Amino acid sequence: MRSPVRKQRREAAEMVRTDRETTANRLLKASANLSYDPHVDIDWNAPLVDGSFFIPERTVSLYGTPLWDRMSHEQRVELSRQELINSVSVGIWFEIILMQMLLRMSYNTDPTTAHVRYALTEIADECRHSTMFSMLIEKVGGRPYRNPRPLQLTAQALPLILRGPSMWVATLIGEEVFDALQREHLKDETVQPLVRAVMRIHVTEEARHVRYAREDLMRLLEHSPWPVREFTRDVVAVGALMLARILARPKQYARAGLPDPKRAAELAWANPQRRETLASGASRLVRFLAEADLIGGPSKKLWRDSGLLA
Repeated sequence: MRSPVRKQRREAAEMVRTDRETTANRLLKASANLSYDPHVDIDWNAPLVDGSFFIPERTVSLYGTPLWDRMSHEQRVELSRQELINSVSVGIWFEIILMQMLLRMSYNTDPTTAHVRYALTEIADECRHSTMFSMLIEKVGGRPYRNPRPLQLTAQALPLILRGPSMWVATLIGEEVFDALQREHLKDETVQPLVRAVMRIHVTEEARHVRYAREDLMRLLEHSPWPVREFTRDVVAVGALMLARILARPKQYARAGLPDPKRAAELAWANPQRRETLASGASRLVRFLAEADLIGGPSKKLWRDSGLLA
């Protein structure tokens, strides 16, 4: 009995390996054909446009609230600037965690495979993205946002804990929601041209990262036992709630000059317009995860609390 089981396992592992290599080779070619260097491909000397928003007006967290109606145009623009700075600060934090996870995966995998070579290529992309976001914060005259110490310390353990399916869903919750929201920047000509240039690069290269994560997640899930699938469900649900929370932290309202930052954060959290924006940004990912049976059970409540589930 053991020999046929071992043979089936070997055949399944070979199928995964072959499929991985096919995907990785395709993505390596795409990376060679279309990649950017933010130092070269963005005009950092171009002046900012006075009075222009830094993110689409309709995606600012207080848009549509009575407080928003009382704010001047200058206050609204400033809040949009702070929300941009916060979002790219979160982006840098997330990308550093992702790079650590990819490095650990590569450390334990055959370095001559295309799968690892693409992982290393993605790490190089993420290094440039983090550099680009850092330069953007400096260009718009801001200071990066830092996470509360408990979250910062807890997140240090993630590269050690998350692997396989849980690593890929953590990747997707960070990449796909941001990707969808940043695509809104490209459509909105009222947004600062410099911000749109940054988002265009990020969206283009993140599309490859999303494909890499999605395809490997589905390969691994096919052979994962129930406890692994349930843990993966929990990881992505917690990630969704955490992402929604840190994108509306009181400090950004304080820096925008609002008199009651905590109350502003509460208004933003309850704002139907903001929740609709988040749910719209997460809709493509939610459909994918639902089809993979990764939204459900007790963790589904976290999705509802996050506002990312329509």
